[in-house]
Amino acid sequence: MELSPPRASRFQHPDRRIRVSFEFFPPKTEEMEKSLWEAIARLAPLAPSFVSVTYGAGGSTRERTHATVKRIIAETTLAPAAHLTCVAADRAEVDAVIQSYAAAGVRHIVALRGDPAGGLGERYAPHPRGYRNAADLVAGIKRYADIEVSVSAYPEKHPDSPSVAADIDMLAAKVDAGASRAITQFFFDSDHYFRYLDRVRARGITIPIVPGILPVQNFKQMRAFAERCGTSVPDWLADRFAGLESDAATRKLIAAAVAAEQVLDLVDRGVTDFHFYTMNRADLVYAICHLLGVRAQLSEQAA
Repeated sequence: MELSPPRASRFQHPDRRIRVSFEFFPPKTEEMEKSLWEAIARLAPLAPSFVSVTYGAGGSTRERTHATVKRIIAETTLAPAAHLTCVAADRAEVDAVIQSYAAAGVRHIVALRGDPAGGLGERYAPHPRGYRNAADLVAGIKRYADIEVSVSAYPEKHPDSPSVAADIDMLAAKVDAGASRAITQFFFDSDHYFRYLDRVRARGITIPIVPGILPVQNFKQMRAFAERCGTSVPDWLADRFAGLESDAATRKLIAAAVAAEQVLDLVDRGVTDFHFYTMNRADLVYAICHLLGVRAQLSEQAA
């Protein structure tokens, strides 16, 4: 009997080339700095479309974000996308950050409203002299420089939003202001993504809606974060990790299997772009990319 080719081989057709991007966060300690650059060195040869660097609430990581982005520009061939928020800052402060990014060579910004300074669950209020929301911020960025702008999207709606329809209205406003890509909040049920995509396209929004993928490094922490940001955690996913609280090695294998199932299902349904929330760890993300046919570009050792 002749065996069928491996499932992943179907995804290597030139018309369906998989594109990936990665998210990192700026390190707080020397040890975290080491972990970040090990992850960048491991993932850079996969030639991602870009790598994004997060920005804390109220600009709490501003200097560390800027330093990380500058080092990526100086020491790698990666294209960095710097996150920027408008919460708890006036326009002059935010504009100064935009200008400093542009001066450093940044040509891509991920524009986000940002979480309230008190964290998720607190009521958001725009700064009285600041940008009102993400759409306003996108417009501000586009006034200063010819910078590509990506924004967020929420298949299960933002926790502050009254409905998915309201979220889509905000996405439309961000696109009208100049956004050219949306990256989704992480999700585990692909149907949420495709229902949202159908509604986005019906609204006349044509920009790429790139699924954000979170390989589960720690189920307990992920679940707590998912509850705060409005992402549902299916019962089947909880069952996969049940009883493994003290078994890190098995959790890692289960995490790889879950993430692989998710991305392969998305590819089967036509998705070709993925944004991975790496949590500054490369192992699971690298394995998933390998499965998707995204392999190291040996001539482009970027880090």
